[in-house]
Amino acid sequence: MTDLQETPAVPPEDYGGDERAGLAAAGATLVGLGWLLGVVVNLLLHLEAPASGTSIGPVVVHNALGPFAWTTLLIGALTGAVGLAIVILSRAAPRGPLVLPGRAY
Repeated sequence: MTDLQETPAVPPEDYGGDERAGLAAAGATLVGLGWLLGVVVNLLLHLEAPASGTSIGPVVVHNALGPFAWTTLLIGALTGAVGLAIVILSRAAPRGPLVLPGRAY
């Protein structure tokens, strides 16, 4: 008779993964969403809009930056900066599984 509490249902496997790839993908996604959409697309929409405004679906975009546009610009810039920090962290991390400081693995 085998004690089922002592044996795992699935034996542990080392997949040899590298968490740096996930960090780089997450950082690049944040940079793309923040700087590309929040900053570049936002500014281009307002630069190309005529003085009377242009409709994009239910939204009317004017050539002046209003409070919503400035907030989107700020949030996009901050999101891109966080993404850049994550990309830099992924490139500076050592190869192999991510190990938190002070933890015995």
